[in-house]
Amino acid sequence: MNARLPLGMPSCASHSTDPLDLTHIFDSHIQIAEWCRAPDPCISAWLQTHCNDMGSGLRQTLSPGERPSLDRLPPGAGREALADDLGLLAEMLGELLDANTIGLRLEVIHQAMCPRFHIDRVGIRLLCTYRGTGTQWLESAAVDRRFLGSGSQGKPDESSGLMLPGHEIQTLPAFSVALLKGTLWQGNADGGIVHRSPPVTDRPRILVAMDASWDEA
Repeated sequence: MNARLPLGMPSCASHSTDPLDLTHIFDSHIQIAEWCRAPDPCISAWLQTHCNDMGSGLRQTLSPGERPSLDRLPPGAGREALADDLGLLAEMLGELLDANTIGLRLEVIHQAMCPRFHIDRVGIRLLCTYRGTGTQWLESAAVDRRFLGSGSQGKPDESSGLMLPGHEIQTLPAFSVALLKGTLWQGNADGGIVHRSPPVTDRPRILVAMDASWDEA
């Protein structure tokens, strides 16, 4: 087991049960903001029944306040609840970032898409895992960024030097909503949350990713 970082070490994360606290992502030292919420039993039950009937998922571009169409997915109360929840998250992200449109990707994942720790070249991205293990991330103070990407020289993350002594791999719970700051956020070129996809043990994993756009739909 890895020990926790020493007391007093500044955290790059904000955790709250209040969705309004997602605004902490705008704080310069915060790289990930999490809205902690309980799973929706209706959505969970529907996904458990139909997760293998969803193909590879879907992609849509939503206007402010628009509810996504899930008509090609298996019908049921859980599908409608999921559409409502996705619409809510898209509306929240749009309002938070004053965006014209939101790009939505609902992914049905059978193996880890990004198994190595990395930083996204985006401004702020929203992630929520509805089924399976959530995204894994590291405190900024627990990593040596020189060993990201090609700096690892092909070595596994656990032995490349990326993770410093005292590191602890964090995992987002299912249904928690997280805003992840990337390198394209203003003044964050040397920052960005270090994260990766978890191993997929209970196939498939269901994940939504949302990105804001300021182009007209």
